Amino acid sequence: MGTRQGTTAIRKDTTVGVGVEMFLHVISVTYLGEYKLRLTFDNGVTKDVNLRDELYGEVFEPLKDADLFRRVMVNIDTNTIEWPNGADFAPEFLYEMDQ
Repeated sequence: MGTRQGTTAIRKDTTVGVGVEMFLHVISVTYLGEYKLRLTFDNGVTKDVNLRDELYGEVFEPLKDADLFRRVMVNIDTNTIEWPNGADFAPEFLYEMDQ
């Protein structure tokens, strides 16, 4: 669909000194206003993200409509946020965004 890909988050395991891949899942989303969302990930981290600058291209452009944007939800099959038009973002991309 319209998934924005990000880098896979790497967690450093200090007990063995190697990087371990983490597959992140978004478990909750709260609309904060404008293009801001509060996301909670399955590792317990909560982040506020502003997606204003990410809403370009065929799938994401319609999300500039505030009524559509606020209809964001967590898709339990894909473990990330999604909108009724099928637009979604990779959890790793969202996790790596600056707050």
